[in-house]
Amino acid sequence: MTWSENINVLADLGYQGIKSDYEGDRIEIPVKKPRKSRAVPKPELSEEKKSENRALGKVRIFVENAIGGMKCYNILNHPFRNRKTDFVDDAIALCAGLWNMLLPDKTELSFI
Repeated sequence: MTWSENINVLADLGYQGIKSDYEGDRIEIPVKKPRKSRAVPKPELSEEKKSENRALGKVRIFVENAIGGMKCYNILNHPFRNRKTDFVDDAIALCAGLWNMLLPDKTELSFI
């Protein structure tokens, strides 16, 4: 059993190959619009695929906002130049904790 079988993975279009690299049926990425060709000069996604992409985006936006909010702490904007073991993990955890303290109401994030 791999790590990807036990968790939900919600990725963006930058991770197109993730399904071939990892096992699990709970890996979700948006559907990419087909390429333009002579046979299909104006490719479009179906309304069903567009709504699936919107639903995935509505869940992922909380994570994207959290990452952006954590970057307001200067330690995450510059390269680490230390050699302490696990310091990077501690710094990220500290920034995540500080960001979580700033969230006004955590009830809307209870589904994550």
